[in-house]
Amino acid sequence: MGDQGTDGRSGKPGVGRRTFLGYVLAASTLTVAAQFGEGVAAPQRASAAAPESGLPEAGIPSLPEPSEIYDLNDMLTDAALPTANLISIQLGTDGTATLALPRAEVGQGITTSSAMIVAEELDIPLSQVRITLADARPELLFNQLTGGSNTTISTFTPIRVAAALARGQLLKAAAELLSEPIDTLTTGLGVVTSATGATMTYGQLATAAAAVSTTAVSVTLKDAKDFSVVGTSQGRIDALDAVTGRKQFAMDLQVDGALPSMVCRPPTINGTVVSVQNQAAVLAMPGITDVAVVSTGVAVRGATFGQCIDAVRALQVTWGPGTEDHSSDDTVLAELKAAELPLVVPPLPLLTEAVDERFTFHFASNSALEPNCAVADVRADSAEIWASLKSPIVAQEAIAAELGLPVSAVTVHVVQGGGSFGRKLFFDAAREAAEISKAMGKPVRLMWHRTDDFRQGRSHPMSTSRVRATYSLGEVISYEQRHTSVATDFSHGLGEIITALVAKLPVGDIGFSETIFELTQQTPYNFGVTTQLLSEVDKGFNTGSMRNIYSPNVRCAQELVVDKLAAAMNQDPYRFRRSFLKDPRAIAVLDKVAEQGDWGRTMAPGTAQGIALHAEYHGFVAMLVEIDCTPATVDRKIPDAYTGPRVTKAVCAVDVGLAVNPLGLKAQMMGGIMDGIALTLSSSLHLQDGVFQEGSWDNYFYTRQWNVPNDLEIVVMPPTTGQPGGAGEFGVAASMAAVACAYARATGTFPTTFPINHDQPLGFTPLPTVPPIPQSPTDGLSRAY
Repeated sequence: MGDQGTDGRSGKPGVGRRTFLGYVLAASTLTVAAQFGEGVAAPQRASAAAPESGLPEAGIPSLPEPSEIYDLNDMLTDAALPTANLISIQLGTDGTATLALPRAEVGQGITTSSAMIVAEELDIPLSQVRITLADARPELLFNQLTGGSNTTISTFTPIRVAAALARGQLLKAAAELLSEPIDTLTTGLGVVTSATGATMTYGQLATAAAAVSTTAVSVTLKDAKDFSVVGTSQGRIDALDAVTGRKQFAMDLQVDGALPSMVCRPPTINGTVVSVQNQAAVLAMPGITDVAVVSTGVAVRGATFGQCIDAVRALQVTWGPGTEDHSSDDTVLAELKAAELPLVVPPLPLLTEAVDERFTFHFASNSALEPNCAVADVRADSAEIWASLKSPIVAQEAIAAELGLPVSAVTVHVVQGGGSFGRKLFFDAAREAAEISKAMGKPVRLMWHRTDDFRQGRSHPMSTSRVRATYSLGEVISYEQRHTSVATDFSHGLGEIITALVAKLPVGDIGFSETIFELTQQTPYNFGVTTQLLSEVDKGFNTGSMRNIYSPNVRCAQELVVDKLAAAMNQDPYRFRRSFLKDPRAIAVLDKVAEQGDWGRTMAPGTAQGIALHAEYHGFVAMLVEIDCTPATVDRKIPDAYTGPRVTKAVCAVDVGLAVNPLGLKAQMMGGIMDGIALTLSSSLHLQDGVFQEGSWDNYFYTRQWNVPNDLEIVVMPPTTGQPGGAGEFGVAASMAAVACAYARATGTFPTTFPINHDQPLGFTPLPTVPPIPQSPTDGLSRAY
């Protein structure tokens, strides 16, 4: 997470005034970059917090788990160090500072937080900072992967160093032009001011501050106590464009000659084309210019997407088998149970007792609001791709290999995306668009249908969690968790081709998965001998990380067992957690939600509170929710919808060390809460004979407006470290667990299958698999509630 020392002046946690080395790059206007290597980019590791006065001593101390010492975020940050000097800031003659961010903006707000960091260290108005998304740059190696909530953690210091260096060079240029001592000059709002009152704007100085050769320069960062932008709540820099429709997402792209394209996909997962019976007839349909067989189905290209939909529906295709034609929920569950690793600590009669549970978590859709889409223009000797990509380097390398082109001949542009949650770590649409463009010899603008996303796209894998905790005399003696999952696809690797290939190896994939598991999962409680292990099976599904890889399911199982342990020992769930927590920061967030949420208040029958905590990436989040499971609520009738229990209140307290943009952090937590509610209560995919039954948002029951809590409070804790932490993911796990615990208390039924409605009748009529997509609706107004 970062330096837990003080800033050297205020006595408060902060980054201090450490000196760094940066580079002034040769350019026509001022261009600067952070130093390469450990000296600049690596934040000091968060040390274990010393016990505070009054820190509970209950619990048999557990040995630190791997992720408490060195986690996935630490690994990603260290991997990015050698190319930190390639992250540069350029100052224009109009006074605008431009940063080509080597990450993907998909709605999480990193363009805003990155702009805030530039504005802070450069002393420039936020409105004068321009953030673009960098094209795929293989030289960045591990430094262009957007995942693991790592963007702000790994780029925080390099961006600060580059911005501070720019400010220093501007002061140096102004001192020469004004004939004033540099230590008498000050900066603010993009202006250098002398002691005599003379001023020069950054734009006026941009050319004079430029260098004719690259030079190394030392720089000292601003004291944390002097921050005026970082740590304040700021609206999104792209908010106006977003609400006025001017914002361009990947699906909005208009590239010359690139016509709409879609794919007729197989009826079962990963089926193959045997033959096409009516290709000529479809090619003769209005607007259709091309029909081509590709590895994923039959592609069509037309003047409009509506014409493409008609063509896809008209195609008559003989399909070969898929990878999961005979699989259903029950068969996959049996496979998972057979692969569970054994528990090794038995309860000892007369000495210890045990809580022993198995939990099942069903497939969930990883379908973002923006369907998979990409634009590709493949020529004989070159290719150009436009897509929302969180791993653009490996996308460029893999597509180049498949096209038989050198990497340097393939240009990959990273475009802002309308959602991801891990989905855009994969470049399925970009690869497919390139294949279609090559087959047709024309540029294409590919868009997946929503039904494609649900049935052939990425899903969060089905899993089980087997948990045993033994206890005696008010102490937890051991905690064992064996998480067994359908294999999670990590074929994006760490964002480049080598680790991507390792993740695909027959024996490499479980090693890759186990590493990710061990570097993300932890137990925040002193529960004696603690072990958490992963086993994976079945590689025939299209899976991926979905806003937390393993954490929501693992945490939900653990927190339900914690509630059961508290009940077995006749303790209050909140007090029980508090007495066993390892870290005072964890206690602080738990105390905050208990206080703000009025834990323990009297609740009406059929309603209850739930409380849970999650630790990840050296940060902590606690959640308190209230749920209404009364018949009047559960049995609400809304056409074509599942209503079910309603979470009526949610209180969240989050500590990420240093929140760069507290408003953005609150938005992240809000989204995570909604995800957690959905995963607990209503949203899953039903697998039957190789087909996911859900085919649209109409029948995939993500949290709807009528299930959103009216009372929602998110508390961002004061800074506890000098470095920002990751927050894009870890709100989901605490929310899911708290809702599950509340449901158990409200109903008196201990849930072990998630979502809780999965085994109920579907509540919708599944869409046909042939044709693979439905006709475009014409009754939109009649379906508005």
